[in-house]
Amino acid sequence: MEKLIYLLWGPRHADPNHYRDALLGRVAPELQRLGAERVTVNVDDADSDVPTPVPLPKGELPLAAEVTFWLECHDRRQAHEELLARAAERCAGYLVTESLWSDYGDNRHAPRRDWPAGTRSPGLVMVTLLEKPERLTYEQWVAHWYGVQSPVSAEIQPRTRYVRNAVARPLTPGAPPYLGIVEECWPSVAHLTDPMLFYDAGGSKQRLRDNMTRMLESVGAFLDIDRIRCATMSEYLLFA
Repeated sequence: MEKLIYLLWGPRHADPNHYRDALLGRVAPELQRLGAERVTVNVDDADSDVPTPVPLPKGELPLAAEVTFWLECHDRRQAHEELLARAAERCAGYLVTESLWSDYGDNRHAPRRDWPAGTRSPGLVMVTLLEKPERLTYEQWVAHWYGVQSPVSAEIQPRTRYVRNAVARPLTPGAPPYLGIVEECWPSVAHLTDPMLFYDAGGSKQRLRDNMTRMLESVGAFLDIDRIRCATMSEYLLFA
């Protein structure tokens, strides 16, 4: 089995649930009919209208959704890809290697998943797109991402689920040169908007400063901050 990720961009609609309704009502069921397994839809809707830590540059298309699924062979993706391309103004696909760092119930921040397939997950998911700076080799970049950033962020941030996707190769022409696609789930809107909660500082200003410093040093060591792209979304797991 192989995992595919498709990023969908488009202008913001008057109806903030435009993409959600289209993806869940029409696109996802058709993907499943075509043989896609473990479909996940992360979508920017009315329930996820929360500022991100890294604002989008002015004039740049917002990331509207991320759709992930598994196929027995990615060579047979044409119909899936065409379906997704029609669902947004711009679409980019990637073949990835998934690392499920933590799932619901693996830590104190959330219980085991008990909601049915297709129901909105509690809290929010932040989808972050990563590029490798030219100053690092790929080996150096991955070593820091896997060996430093993942454990540091897990230690000092209250994530309920963390999916780390390393891009094996792009699947669509003109896809941006992302080498990492990260899905981080958070317990609530407050955990993304209140620094005390975001950095799990427990009300301590000193702990907040220490955790912020550790995070900024780690992120800056393997990413160019101005090249990071992220979006807050609602998560829909279409599998049990």
